Amino acid sequence: MERADRTDGTDGTGDTGGTSGTGGPGERGAGRAAERAAGAARPGPGGRPAPLASFAYTAADEEKRRGVRRMKATATGLLLLVALVYVLATWAEHAGVSGWPGFVAAAAEAGMVGALADWFAVTALFKRPLGLPIPHTAIIPTKKDQLGQSLGSFVGENFLSGDVVRSRINALGIGSRLGSWLAEPVHADRVTAELATALRGALTVLRDADVQAVVGEAITRRANAAEIAPGLGKMLEKVVADGGHRRMVDLICVRAHDWLVLHGDSVMEAVQGGAPGWTPRFVDKRVGERVYKELLRFVTEMRDMPGHPARASIDTFLTDFAADLQTDSDIRARVERLKSEILGRAEVQEVIASAWASVRAMIITAADDEQSELRLRARASLLTFGARLATDGRMQAKLEGWLEDAAVYVVTTYRAEITSLISDTVASWDAEQTSKKIEAHIGRDLQFIRINGTVVGALAGLLIHTVTRALGA
Repeated sequence: MERADRTDGTDGTGDTGGTSGTGGPGERGAGRAAERAAGAARPGPGGRPAPLASFAYTAADEEKRRGVRRMKATATGLLLLVALVYVLATWAEHAGVSGWPGFVAAAAEAGMVGALADWFAVTALFKRPLGLPIPHTAIIPTKKDQLGQSLGSFVGENFLSGDVVRSRINALGIGSRLGSWLAEPVHADRVTAELATALRGALTVLRDADVQAVVGEAITRRANAAEIAPGLGKMLEKVVADGGHRRMVDLICVRAHDWLVLHGDSVMEAVQGGAPGWTPRFVDKRVGERVYKELLRFVTEMRDMPGHPARASIDTFLTDFAADLQTDSDIRARVERLKSEILGRAEVQEVIASAWASVRAMIITAADDEQSELRLRARASLLTFGARLATDGRMQAKLEGWLEDAAVYVVTTYRAEITSLISDTVASWDAEQTSKKIEAHIGRDLQFIRINGTVVGALAGLLIHTVTRALGA
């Protein structure tokens, strides 16, 4: 039995709890564990995943292992005590002492049997008892991969099924809980801040050149795909019908009048410069002054008379042009050609591309400012959404339905990948390290099985012996 206990990595040197001196048994065991952990990071043979370094045997595991050894010593000491009692009771019975020696010997004998049986069962989980190649022993080291596959299948069948996921999400009441949580101003502030941070981070990661190229291409492709002439015609028709163009005409008339007043000399010089060379200069001057005065009078009358005939002519022209934009194929084709020429110009493409830089800067500034309209509106929307979600059963059901569908899709679509993560991870563990680590964590409790087996076996033996004597056998 002691030989079996020595197969725990101590090389039979006894208790590894000693820390005094350099190169003691405990340090040598820790060193070997560190070497195995370092080797775990290297790829395994045959394409098998390399053992995970995070599953290496650690100093904390070694401390737990010491507790396991102490419990082993206790269970072994109880077995030796029962064996000594058996020897003494048998000696007393053979020496002629009647009565109690038989009962004590029967109890001690059964206690030894129970202790040995449970020692074999506990030891067989982690190693081969006494080093003998007994079938169905060293279960964890030899069946580790099968256990990992079984665990993955168990998780897939019992935790990653659509019905289990739906029932679990439905039982959580996520809709009402989320709504109540978001309805609290402090939580809405926190979510708003997190969203602002995420938005700022996403915009920082994106390359301006890439986004500008995508935006420019998207706008150009969308503009080229859609015919704009009919839409322009309908818009112009509505503007004329509502009289919206009259303000523009008023503005043009005012600006034209003011310009003529300020640049009268230039107008007259332009008229005189275009006169034939054989005409007298005073005639050219009189003609220039006359043209300027008539032009100024005409613009002034248009400015001051809403019912001026020229204004009516403009209304007629715009109405006819709006109709032609919608029905005249020749005008529509000319508008499309003009649109393509404008979009194709480098200046327009630069304007479209630079729009992203302006939008990006505006969004980042708004995300950083707690009092920006963007963050205030986001916070208000979250509070409103949370208050409604907390009380609206229909909205809660819709939200939970979306979550259920999404979760079921994930677990049903990627169930094999999720379960293979478990089985592949277990398969990557080193068998010896796995056995030692598991024993370090649960071995102390397993030693109580040995103790209980000794006690229960002794009581059972005593009961059987008592019944046998009572029946006169």
